[in-house]
Amino acid sequence: MISFENTEVAFESKSNADLKRAYRLFKMVSSPRMVKFGKWATNIALKIRFPLKGIVKKTIFKQFCGGETKEECKGTIADLWKYRIGTILDYSVEGKNNTEDLENTKDEIISTVVKASENESIPFSVFKITGVGRFANLEKFNKPGSPVSEEDKREFQEVSRRVEEICKSAYEHKVPLFIDAEDFCIQDTIDRMATAMMAKYNKEQAIIYNTVQMYRVDRLDHLKLAVKSAKESGYHYAVKLVRGAYMEEERHLAKEKGYPDPIHPDKASCDKAYDSALEFLIDNLESVSLCAGTHNEKSSLYLAQLLDDKGVKRDNPKVYFAQLLGMSDHISFNLSKNGFNVAKYVPYGPVKEVLPYLIRRAEENTSIAGQTSRELSLIIKERKRRKLV
Repeated sequence: MISFENTEVAFESKSNADLKRAYRLFKMVSSPRMVKFGKWATNIALKIRFPLKGIVKKTIFKQFCGGETKEECKGTIADLWKYRIGTILDYSVEGKNNTEDLENTKDEIISTVVKASENESIPFSVFKITGVGRFANLEKFNKPGSPVSEEDKREFQEVSRRVEEICKSAYEHKVPLFIDAEDFCIQDTIDRMATAMMAKYNKEQAIIYNTVQMYRVDRLDHLKLAVKSAKESGYHYAVKLVRGAYMEEERHLAKEKGYPDPIHPDKASCDKAYDSALEFLIDNLESVSLCAGTHNEKSSLYLAQLLDDKGVKRDNPKVYFAQLLGMSDHISFNLSKNGFNVAKYVPYGPVKEVLPYLIRRAEENTSIAGQTSRELSLIIKERKRRKLV
C-alpha cells in the first residue's frame, strides 16, 4: 500500500535552503490576517510602483512558479523529470482584454504546445479560455438564446478562432491539451467549446481534455452524459477531474444574482462525488482518458487503489495524477516513486503579471482546511529527519 508519510521521498529533490524557504512561506500563509495584509500591501505597492519584483521572485514566486519565461523553467522541468514527474507549462498571465494581448497569449500557448512536442518530460499543455477571450463576452453566450449584438458575435467568433488554433496545434503536434474550467457563469460556454474540439480532434486518440469541477452538484450527471455522448459520436472523452477553485466566489455570485447555489453543501458530499467520478471513469477506461488534478490524499490513494484492484497498469498512459508546483510534494513524489504517472502544473510569466495567481495560491492555502498545517507538519518532519531543527 502506498503511503504519503515518507518525507524522505517527498522532499528528496529539495535542498536544506529550499525546505527553510518553504517552511517560512507556509508559516506565513497559515495566518489569514497575514495573507489579507499581504494582498493589501501588494496592491498598494503596485499602485505606487514600488519595486516588488526582487522580493516576490525570491520567495512566493520561487515556491509556486517555474520562471518568468519558458526558458527560465528549464531547471524546474529537469529537476522534476529526475524523479519521473512531468511538467505542465501553465502561462499564468490573467485579466487581459485588448485584442493584441489576447493574440499574444494565444501565440504563447501554442509555443508551449510546440515545446511539449519536443520534450518527453512535458506530457501536457494547458490554457484558460479567458486567456484568449474576454470574460464579459463569454458570459453573454453562456445560455443559448440570450440577447447578443452583432459586435458580440464577431468578438466571440474571434475567441473561437483562437481556441481552434490552439487545439489544432495540439492535434498536429500530438500533444494532449487541457482546457481549464472556470466560473459557473461562463462554464457552459467553455463546455460547448471543449466538446466541439473533442469531437473534432479526439477521433484517433485523446488530445483535447475538458476540465470538470466536482464541487458542482450537477457534474457527476454531466460527466456520465458527456462520456455517453462521446461513445455514441465516436470520439475519445478526456477529462481533467478537479474539485474546484472558485467556491466562495460561486456562492457569492449565486446569492447576488438570485440563482440556486451550484456547489455541494459540504465537503463530505463533494468528496463523495469526486470519488464516484473516479470509479465511473476507471470503469469506462477503454474510451476515456483521465487526469486526476487533486491535492486530496484520500482521493489520490483511492484512485491508486482502484487502478491496482482493477488490474490497470500503474503507468497506463490514460491515467495521470497532477498537483501544483510547490504544493503536495508528498503526494506527487510518492506516487511517482511507486510507478504512477504524475505531472506538476508549472506556472510561468512575468512576476508582475503572475501576482494574481500567486495571491490566489496564498488565499487557497489559507482557506482549505488543513492544507497549510499538513504542508508545514511534513516540512517540519523532514527537517527533523535531516537534523536541521
